[in-house]
Amino acid sequence: MPSKAYLCELLSYLMKILLVEDSKFLRLATGRALTRAGYEMSFAGDGDEALLMAAEKLPNLVLLDMMLPKMSGLEVLKALKKEPATEGIPVVVLTGLSQTNAERLRADGAFAFLTKADLALDQGAEPLLAALRKVFTELPGASNAKAVCGPHS
Repeated sequence: MPSKAYLCELLSYLMKILLVEDSKFLRLATGRALTRAGYEMSFAGDGDEALLMAAEKLPNLVLLDMMLPKMSGLEVLKALKKEPATEGIPVVVLTGLSQTNAERLRADGAFAFLTKADLALDQGAEPLLAALRKVFTELPGASNAKAVCGPHS
């Protein structure tokens, strides 16, 4: 029988994340940190690319910046939720905008809302990883991971 640690590591490797961020620096830094943490990453730098990548890769989670070229993050969110192939993918909004938009974004289909200032993305990965661990425990189907790895997995 595989060890608990092995199963938890396997679950993290099975988690595919699409990061949609127009800042090349933030895309690279965040992507590197999440890859090191064991996540399978794909990337998009604008809204059009985000929709293509989501349909092609079918990630387990989308991290979506709101301020994007070509198509806003809100338009991407609404488009993802309209398509049968992507409507069930949880979308976590990453934004510099205030928390006042959180309820509206949830009404439009966002699963969670994280502000870039709170995550301090330019100062290391731990705040983002901690926030994602919390989000993952709230995802539909997370009970399997919690049962194997405990509440902090």
